[in-house]
Amino acid sequence: MPDGNQGPAIESRRTPAWPVVIPLLLAAVVISLLGFFLWIRSGRATLTELNSPAVLMQVKRLNQLVTVKYSLQRVVGLKEERQPFGAESILLMVEGQVLAGVDLGELKDSDCQVSPSRTVALRLPPARILDVSLNETNTKVWDRHITWWTPWVAPDPELEHRARLSALDAVKSAALSMGILNDAQKNAQTSIEELLRLMNVEHPSVTTR
Repeated sequence: MPDGNQGPAIESRRTPAWPVVIPLLLAAVVISLLGFFLWIRSGRATLTELNSPAVLMQVKRLNQLVTVKYSLQRVVGLKEERQPFGAESILLMVEGQVLAGVDLGELKDSDCQVSPSRTVALRLPPARILDVSLNETNTKVWDRHITWWTPWVAPDPELEHRARLSALDAVKSAALSMGILNDAQKNAQTSIEELLRLMNVEHPSVTTR
């Protein structure tokens, strides 16, 4: 947070997001599981021998697994003071998208245990934010002005860019507060368990480190 009048003051106002988030969350899980099924059926995940190295090799092929997508709408305002006096402000209406999941490339040998009874215990890395972006089609400048009593203040061409960066931070913070990492972790565990079953693992157990 900037000190005094030298840095930007960031404001954000929430708009309801759950009606958009829930269908996207469910769609992400369905798409992931469908992809797993097709991947397994293609024969690329066939295991000739069920052991830890073989299981890890197949799971790590999925690399960064996106398991949930949030789409959030926000109104973000940015106001910057000018010297010696005056100010310039901008108001953006944005739609941001946040992707979360697990990076399966971080799996270690110690994260997988295979027993003779075809039981596989797998520990996944913690879920994290994989990408944050703005939907440019639904993002626009709603208002922008300079204090009327300082007409000599020149507009700052970088103000909108800084406002967009602030909007990305606001969207990411909102997604985190709504529990996107918890959703991503649950979906990842469910998806990997399904993958293991398709690999003929009779008793899969997927947890988080």
